[in-house]
Amino acid sequence: MNLSEIRERAIAPALALLPARMSSREAEVQMLAIGLQESRFQHRRQIGGPARGFWQFEQGGGVRGVLRHSASREYALAVCRTRNVIATEGAVYAALEHDDVLAAAFARLLLWTDPKALPALGDEQAAWDLYLRTWRPGKPHRHTWDALYAKALEAVE
Repeated sequence: MNLSEIRERAIAPALALLPARMSSREAEVQMLAIGLQESRFQHRRQIGGPARGFWQFEQGGGVRGVLRHSASREYALAVCRTRNVIATEGAVYAALEHDDVLAAAFARLLLWTDPKALPALGDEQAAWDLYLRTWRPGKPHRHTWDALYAKALEAVE
């Protein structure tokens, strides 16, 4: 899928399920950049790994974090109800591979758990730092970030 399709079919419907204050161009750019970094929006199942969905959530990592964090829990439960997914780690994890709206909502909610404000548009380093803090990738690839972030920024501007 191209980035406009991702925005239209996954991100926009996901943001519509969340409070309006969670929707911004900064949030969309960060979500697109992370999705590009994690899966290039090509793989809903991690190649050689356990992660699921375009944003590559692990059951005991991002899924658990979003379901348990005080800043995201109630929103996650509401999203699960709307998407007809039982709000357990196992059920959400299984659904992420097939439900791009759920995956996008959980991606936004994971970003929401970070105490810092979203980076300003164009601040690649702050966006990278946020990605590292929230996704905690096992093998981060900084060398690909700037180009992918630029694609995300272009898609939203």
